[in-house]
Amino acid sequence: MMTPRVVHTAELQGAELGQIRSMLDRAFAGRFDDADWDHALGGLHVVLSEDDQVIAHAALVQRRLVHDGRAIRTGYVEAVAVDLHRRRRGYAATVMDEVERIVRAAYDLGALSASEGVDTFYLSRGWLAWQGPTSVLTPAGIRRTPDDDDSTFVLPVPSKVQVEVTGALVCDWRDGDVW
Repeated sequence: MMTPRVVHTAELQGAELGQIRSMLDRAFAGRFDDADWDHALGGLHVVLSEDDQVIAHAALVQRRLVHDGRAIRTGYVEAVAVDLHRRRRGYAATVMDEVERIVRAAYDLGALSASEGVDTFYLSRGWLAWQGPTSVLTPAGIRRTPDDDDSTFVLPVPSKVQVEVTGALVCDWRDGDVW
């Protein structure tokens, strides 16, 4: 199995960033927009390449989620994808292994919003489906995000923070999809 490379956005060269973005555009079949790309920048990228071509990617950025009256330093997973012609070979698991290692070592909680149809992948890896209400802290105050209730997953780091998945979870504001 290939070894993924972990690199900060600042260390990626323009051509490689372009490769990652192109692969994400193809993998998400046109449903990956500029806001989604922006959400994946500024943190760590786990990149798997073959013959100098990016074939799998996951980004990990820091966000603040609020649960049970506490702001939690969260490693938020973005832009997980595998090249269309290389799926079902374990590459998504390979990049997620590294993401999860980093979450457990550096954050109090992991979180992500899963695309439709991939929830069993995350559940099989120990992620928990959030069962309580989700909301966002907007510039105008807290606003419910009921459309995100069924797509939000967390990876607790029990030695750092306890969460009750039936409670309320609030994310910080950002443009585009907030979760």
